[in-house]
Amino acid sequence: MFKYQRKIFGFLCDIYGHLNNNNYLNLYEEARADALEKMGFSIKKLLEMNIHIYLTHIDLDFIKGVDLEDMITIKSTIFEMSRLSTTWKQKIFNSENELCNVAIVKGVFVKNGRPARISKELFQEFRKYSSDK
Repeated sequence: MFKYQRKIFGFLCDIYGHLNNNNYLNLYEEARADALEKMGFSIKKLLEMNIHIYLTHIDLDFIKGVDLEDMITIKSTIFEMSRLSTTWKQKIFNSENELCNVAIVKGVFVKNGRPARISKELFQEFRKYSSDK
């Protein structure tokens, strides 16, 4: 599991002082990019390998609002993994460690604009971080 922390600034909030619903996707993207970097596969490195991850489905469950200036923690895990696709489970917790949001994010590996299986070696590297081992 990977942890990513971030303060919620005013430009991320709606008129009620809560994290605006459209910004959840950006925060989850930041956390996944950070996790990939910690795995040794930054977005830049994947691009150099001609591997892209295109998102195909996102499911968000809003449980509790995230307040202005709160320090959140996003916990990310690879929930399912195959050579063609990956599914991440991500959760946002507020500074009181209360669960605020849960995301299931599915993506497909792409090479040259088309879905493609990653190598067995790369799959094994990703799988080290998967909870479905």
